[in-house]
Amino acid sequence: MTANNNRLMIILSVAGLLLLLPLMAMQFTSEVNWTFSDFIVAGILLFGTGGLIELAIRKINKVGTRIWVILGILIVLFLIWAELAVGIFGSPFAGN
Repeated sequence: MTANNNRLMIILSVAGLLLLLPLMAMQFTSEVNWTFSDFIVAGILLFGTGGLIELAIRKINKVGTRIWVILGILIVLFLIWAELAVGIFGSPFAGN
């Protein structure tokens, strides 16, 4: 049980540290201009992805299947992030 909790804390810590990067960049340059809602959406995406990966690690016993599921989760994260950033699909949620 302790190993699972340590892994979860590492995943959540990495997500939190990734959120600190744009916050720190905003202090040094005007090119990074995130609003509070940007941080909320990024937090939902990062913590949600981390939670789904942890769930996949805990629930899927077969290593090959686990790798494919985690890869799929990461691909979905990157596609959503790209759509929100630059609108690769042209949805109403696009960033452009």
